[in-house]
Amino acid sequence: VAGTTGSGKSVGVNAMILSMLFKATPEDVRLIMIDPKMLELSIYEGIPHLLAPVVTDMKLAANALTWCVNEMEKRYRLMSHAGVRNLAGFNQKIAELGARNQKLFNPFSLTPDNPEPLEKLPFIVVIVDEFADLMMTAGKKIEELIARLAQKARAAGIHLILATQRPSVDVITGLIKANIPPRIAFQVSSKVDSRTILDQMGAENLLGKGDML
Repeated sequence: VAGTTGSGKSVGVNAMILSMLFKATPEDVRLIMIDPKMLELSIYEGIPHLLAPVVTDMKLAANALTWCVNEMEKRYRLMSHAGVRNLAGFNQKIAELGARNQKLFNPFSLTPDNPEPLEKLPFIVVIVDEFADLMMTAGKKIEELIARLAQKARAAGIHLILATQRPSVDVITGLIKANIPPRIAFQVSSKVDSRTILDQMGAENLLGKGDML
């Protein structure tokens, strides 16, 4: 999601977050929020959907994304064990077994003699408010983590919402763009910015205040 100040970008991101909060319980969806500006997402501090407090320290942001990659790999192993292709299939299988009073046990339990039964897993949505700040502080590492999540995490139920005021090529790199096809452009300041986010011009002519492509 890209757009200059006053374009409606933050309102758009908040609308996405609120629609998830109204439609899903914390058992269904958990959120990780990364907010370099310390202003936009801090209003959500304390909601039950958060997996961790809102991250404002950019050094901790890399840790949060690393945790997401590890969680993704763990979920892939569990889905392989359950013989399903995605998180929805995994949760459906757990529910069907529960209805028959059966259980699927964790094959990777730390106590293999007494493994704990597997439970339904929530979807995880990672929301980054000012992605440019994150790239400036820990660029290469963040780029690799985001690319890995964008490539593989959808089947594991982990999704990304990245927002930035500056859609330049050093922020939205080719690697990130190649792996995140769905994009929203609010009003941007130049044709170059429009081409960076959308691969075509037009977003510079939008009206602002929510007008988007």
